[in-house]
Amino acid sequence: MSTELLLPRAARIFISFVALLRVNGFAVAPEQTTAFLAAIALLGPRDLDDIRQSALATLAPPPERRTTFDRLFDLHFRGSEAIEHADDGEDDETVRLQEEGRGDEEPLLSDDTNESGLTATRAEALVERRFAQLPTTDALRRLAREAPRRLPRRRGHRRMRARRGPFADLRRTLRDSVRSDGEILRLGHMKRRQRPRKMLLLIDVSGSMKSRTEENMKLAHALVHAAPNVEVFTFGTRLTRVTRALRLRRREQALSAAAHLVSDWDGGTRIGDALQAFLAVPRFGGYARGAAVVIVSDGLERGEPDALRDAVAKLSRRAWRLSWLTPLATGPGFRPQTEALVAIERFVDDLVDGGSSASIVAHVLALGRRRAA
Repeated sequence: MSTELLLPRAARIFISFVALLRVNGFAVAPEQTTAFLAAIALLGPRDLDDIRQSALATLAPPPERRTTFDRLFDLHFRGSEAIEHADDGEDDETVRLQEEGRGDEEPLLSDDTNESGLTATRAEALVERRFAQLPTTDALRRLAREAPRRLPRRRGHRRMRARRGPFADLRRTLRDSVRSDGEILRLGHMKRRQRPRKMLLLIDVSGSMKSRTEENMKLAHALVHAAPNVEVFTFGTRLTRVTRALRLRRREQALSAAAHLVSDWDGGTRIGDALQAFLAVPRFGGYARGAAVVIVSDGLERGEPDALRDAVAKLSRRAWRLSWLTPLATGPGFRPQTEALVAIERFVDDLVDGGSSASIVAHVLALGRRRAA
């Protein structure tokens, strides 16, 4: 019988909150969980503030992670209505893209910027976005079902037994020889274990891609939970790592957390600057080394294509395979017409359709059958 069945129904929401904290890196001992439940029973809480104070007193989050603790508390107990106001400060997961030579220009107001979402702009528009609670599509179900066996893999350093292989299993061979009085009748073999390859997903959340943003974020959440070693970033006028938020199991909570991390939804487009900023941070650039890199963007760059071309060239040298998925690629005979896509075409391994969840899932699942060019 599982432990969950032995718990009172009213206590399960508090136990699941502790589990949520542990998933997000908080150290909570079993004694603290017991004290948390005892404090709630003692107070007989009348509102969420009483529960919050009980959690702070017994679970003791570190002062430097108090903001994250409060955010997880609100997401867990209030759901999609949590965190009405994002924090003003920026953490180390967000990189604001600076424009050279444009410091004396006043940025466009967000109300006047890119209202249709059909054109690209360089101006930064900081907005908050909410995601609707839409049902899971067939494409996402297919990704969750087939990803563990179809995503690309690589040879690890550890070895395993095999019927055939390039390495001799001397330990097993000598052990088996004892049964035949020291005579070696068959040589054991070993081969390297297959490990999931790292995946890096870079999602364009600028105004020209806003019709696809919600579906792309849902797909990113499904991919994070379908495979290990997946990193997800968004870019527009800022570069933001949203992997930690998307690791939340419930999709509504995960997308709500990501919505409050990203502040440049539906704003300007500076793809080249975003990729340059990604490569400039050593911790971020390490995620691309030997990884299957997938960039989901229309490639509508308003700046000079030189920065974009140089960044994509560097990224392709680090990656195992670099794929650029754009809604503009409507067929197998697609030829890039925009200056930016023409500039990067020779550095990417795939330049294919990214206009629907089905096409993106199909390409991601097909990566396991391909080799780097």
